[in-house]
Amino acid sequence: MFKETDTIVDHDHELKERIVSLKKEKNAILLAHYYQVPEIQDIADFVGDSLGLSQKAAGTSADMIIFAGVHFMAETAKILNPAIKVVLPDLNAGCSLADSCPKDKFAAFKARYPDHIVISYINCSADIKTMSDVICTSGNAVQIVESYPVEQKIIFAPDKNLGGYINRITGRNMVLWNGTCEVHDILSTEAIIKLKIENPNALLIAHPECKAAVLELADFVGSTTAMLKFTMTNSAKKFIVATETGILHQMKKNSPEKEFLIVPTDKTCSCNDCPYMKLNTLEKLYLCIKNEKPEIKLTDEVISKAKKPILKMLEISKKMNLIK
Repeated sequence: MFKETDTIVDHDHELKERIVSLKKEKNAILLAHYYQVPEIQDIADFVGDSLGLSQKAAGTSADMIIFAGVHFMAETAKILNPAIKVVLPDLNAGCSLADSCPKDKFAAFKARYPDHIVISYINCSADIKTMSDVICTSGNAVQIVESYPVEQKIIFAPDKNLGGYINRITGRNMVLWNGTCEVHDILSTEAIIKLKIENPNALLIAHPECKAAVLELADFVGSTTAMLKFTMTNSAKKFIVATETGILHQMKKNSPEKEFLIVPTDKTCSCNDCPYMKLNTLEKLYLCIKNEKPEIKLTDEVISKAKKPILKMLEISKKMNLIK
């Protein structure tokens, strides 16, 4: 019998049953990012990337949102649903990219470009969202930028790799905040070239948070969802994947006949795990929904200011048929 004092989770089946039962009892919805462990993905009501998760959070009628992801994602859900309780299994599940953009330093940076609008990648804190004109995700970033005239001056924050990629393919000259995601920025061209040599028939697919040198080697660049769809529709039988390990679960589920190789972070491990995403476990998830905490709390002022650029993103995306 499962006990809440157990330190080793070897009761996955029972935990899953209890979580599913509690979700129904509390009219709760479980939203999970692709980078969560497979056990959490398999019991989620929706698994997706930041754009899909934002859309689901905006349209839910649940009484409680359990967010299996990282802190900024749960904040976004709260901003979109201020009257709904939003809980996160582990409050320490942060984000290196969001942390790279402190609000005071960004405010000073923004003040240097008074004639620029701010387009912020959703991987930022609620405070940064309050200073933004529109939010974007990796799935709609290019379209969001191109929805503005070419003469519009833009600050793009906080990911310089994603911003640089957008600049290159759109011909823009956005001012970039110097931030990166440690999970994607660490991936090296050396490791990728080695994999390509060893697997000459494999296609390289990469997330735009990777460095420019990695993206130049890629056969396809796209958001997590776009990469997943690419592997499902492309005829290739083997893929080298330059992003976080968690997406492999969905890729293998949707294309069991294909082979997927994650780009490793070092010579000792064939993985690339986000340490923050992996803080969430089935046990923490169970306790979170049972006790309805840790809860995400934001001030009314932050919610009001941060909601406007998120809704702007959803409005533009809907007009461009990026979401239904």
